[in-house]
Amino acid sequence: MTAAAPTGPGGPPNSGGPATSRGPAGPGGGAGSGGAAGPGSPASPGGTASVGGGAGSGAATEERLIADRALGCRGVARLSGGPFGTVATYLPGERLTGVSADERAVEIAIVATLERPLPQTADEVRGAVADLAGDRPVHVRIDDIIVEGS
Repeated sequence: MTAAAPTGPGGPPNSGGPATSRGPAGPGGGAGSGGAAGPGSPASPGGTASVGGGAGSGAATEERLIADRALGCRGVARLSGGPFGTVATYLPGERLTGVSADERAVEIAIVATLERPLPQTADEVRGAVADLAGDRPVHVRIDDIIVEGS
């Protein structure tokens, strides 16, 4: 199954395109935090749209929690969709970039900072979502690295 990428401003949140946020996504991160959220998109690419209720199943809530926990880890600047935007969860009316989970595994793709060794960042992300993953393996991909201050 292939999904067509939404086009133009005003499309669904987290709708593809390169993520160009300059700062880490943490408390107060997301839209309006120096990211590249276009007109009509309430969340920056690679971020999570966790504001408000919205319609969602238990799985949708699980993926949002996974994304929020990964973004809260030290050394994680933002989530990434991968080179072709394939690491994503499709929810009603939105696309959550950076988390893909099914009954077999959980995949999280991140953009990291160099504030600590990359294996430590990946291990912290893995540990932060372990209880949500249950028996499924958690694969953390580091798709890009941001060098702060350059």
